[in-house]
Amino acid sequence: MVAEAGTPTLGLLSHGKSPASVRDPERGLNEECEDGWCWSNFVLAYKTLGVVFGGLVTSPLYVYPSMNLNSPTEEDYLGIYSIMFWTLTLIGVIKYVLLALNADDNGEGGTFALYSLLCRHINFGTQPSRTASSSTYMSYSNNSSSSKSSKLGMFIQKSMTAQRILLFIAMLGMCMLIADGILTPAISVLSAIDGVRGPFPSVSKSAVEYISAVVLLALFLLQKRGTSRVSFLFSPIMATWTLATPIVGVYSFLQHYPSIFKALSPHYIVYFFVRNGRKGWELLGGTVLCITGAEAMFADLGHFNKRSIQMAFLLTIYPSLVLTYAGQTAYLIKHLDDHDDGFYKFVPHTVYWPVFVIATLAAIVASQSLISATFSVIKQSVFLDYFPRVKVVHTSKQKEGEVYSPETNYILMVLCILVIFGFGDGKDIGNAFGVVVIVVMLITTLLLTIVMIIIWRTPIYLVMLYFFPFLIMEGVYVSAVFTKIPQGGWFPFLVSIILAFIMFVWYYGRQRKMEYEVRNEISFASFNELLSSLEIQRAPGLCFFYGNVQDRLTPIFGHYVRNMRSLHKVTIFTTFRYLLVPRVNLNERIIVKKFGIEGIYGCIIQYGYADSPNVEEYEHVSQVINNLKEHIRNNFDGLSPSSLEVEISELEKAKEMGVVHVCGKTRFHIGIQTSLSDKILLGFYEFLHGNCRSALPAFGIPMQQSMEIGMFYNT
Repeated sequence: MVAEAGTPTLGLLSHGKSPASVRDPERGLNEECEDGWCWSNFVLAYKTLGVVFGGLVTSPLYVYPSMNLNSPTEEDYLGIYSIMFWTLTLIGVIKYVLLALNADDNGEGGTFALYSLLCRHINFGTQPSRTASSSTYMSYSNNSSSSKSSKLGMFIQKSMTAQRILLFIAMLGMCMLIADGILTPAISVLSAIDGVRGPFPSVSKSAVEYISAVVLLALFLLQKRGTSRVSFLFSPIMATWTLATPIVGVYSFLQHYPSIFKALSPHYIVYFFVRNGRKGWELLGGTVLCITGAEAMFADLGHFNKRSIQMAFLLTIYPSLVLTYAGQTAYLIKHLDDHDDGFYKFVPHTVYWPVFVIATLAAIVASQSLISATFSVIKQSVFLDYFPRVKVVHTSKQKEGEVYSPETNYILMVLCILVIFGFGDGKDIGNAFGVVVIVVMLITTLLLTIVMIIIWRTPIYLVMLYFFPFLIMEGVYVSAVFTKIPQGGWFPFLVSIILAFIMFVWYYGRQRKMEYEVRNEISFASFNELLSSLEIQRAPGLCFFYGNVQDRLTPIFGHYVRNMRSLHKVTIFTTFRYLLVPRVNLNERIIVKKFGIEGIYGCIIQYGYADSPNVEEYEHVSQVINNLKEHIRNNFDGLSPSSLEVEISELEKAKEMGVVHVCGKTRFHIGIQTSLSDKILLGFYEFLHGNCRSALPAFGIPMQQSMEIGMFYNT
């Protein structure tokens, strides 16, 4: 199955090695022990500490301060600790470590990977048909078609509404992750810096806010240099943090309340809700923060293998959090009303400042992790044509996943600083943070359930055994955090609604353009008539003409030929094709064919959503010409050997004469007859399209070799 630029295809590799089987230095995949617990996985487990678990391991800084506790009792704290322990165990260990990490898409994780996985096993009909025949190009095919689809899969395949709901859910998860990239730096740094007020109570809240803003400002301004130069510090910082906090926790509960682990009995949870009723339900908005970062752990699966993340979580993060929360709770049981700063108060005075320094550094690393994740999400959205084009820079030649987006960076910087000064109180930021955390987790639960039914073919009773407990637990959490919407929870919803609207309008505008191009495509017979009816000059040189329709000629190409009255001797009609697979092998990157007109060829350049589309890196022009030569030699039916060599020499000669890259820039003509909805949606799309970056520089094509041709499309 073939799809166009901006149209994700639904297939898997039909031949050759799958992307997941290729050794990737950045992800650290080792085929010999990918599924084992060998030494290299222990090394990778250590490295994951600095990248994957940032938000999770810094959660002790802000969980208790985010709760609005009034005259708490010993039983209340035991109930709260029991809730946090079982939340960490059920959601962190069972849901994410044991289940979700197995639902990867060729090594990639997160809600978008789950959506991608479903797309490749269900024949989605959301895209207008622009496909070429299977014999025209080598293609990625849906290898699940040979197996009988489940009833749910058949329903989704036939229902356009169900497909759009799935797309909306995936988009909402992406938008919420971006909102997480705004809130995590703000709450992590603000909570860490707030520790300075312990020894110095005279320091005001506003001073803490200004210091936090300066730290974040410096962090965002350093993003353009990439994280490679300082990333070697991330793992030692996080390893020190995950070692220091449980040691302090053990000291604290031995000192204050040695029997703290009796709270692991679930009956303390029941007693907590019986005693507190509605108030206990509202406090869930604070306890949910203990699992922050679990979704990021799943989303960062593409950087490390599954075993290393599982080992890092089970051997370090999980016990560290359990012991740290035990120490905090034990201190609070002996100091019932001293809960405004639930972290720094339980730290012994002798190690206060070392812990403060480590906490601040850990908060910065956690912020960096979410900022980098936001860059990656924006990159994937742009390359799959779900988001307006922004500049994406690869800051490391060795690490493909290390990217930087200037526009995204500065918008995040402004929003993070506005959050600090706008909310001020860490409790309000915590309310907003809780909404992000639990909504994304609920989305993962829904998508993972569909994966179990359609792809894993799990028996329905086992699916229900997973679905209903997590739906009830996370549903209760959602109902609790929704009560916090007036106290800061509205912020992530506002950000997500704005982002989702931008994504929807961009998606809608691209689909409308695609539909117009399909309706008005130029057949080869019509193009031959056009060439014969006009005096068309064949200019020397090589032209790459970029379009969105494969195996056909777009209206703007005819517009170009009619008005320029010239055509390069060698013209390669090129389409960038984005696949809903993480990576495409280099030997399958470029697909070519002859169009049956002298000097006219077709070319598809394929990328996965985790690939780097750096054209210069892959020697774009040379590779296309080499692939064309091979294609001509392998398909020389009807050509004499001399004609074959002449055609190949013409390719080389055209390349030597110079290369030009032509891209169509189309606009909608919004007239009186345009409907009101299209005036609004397409008008906003044109605003976005007019202010986004050009496609050609985004792919590394030199500006001096490129030109754009404009054309109006009727609505």
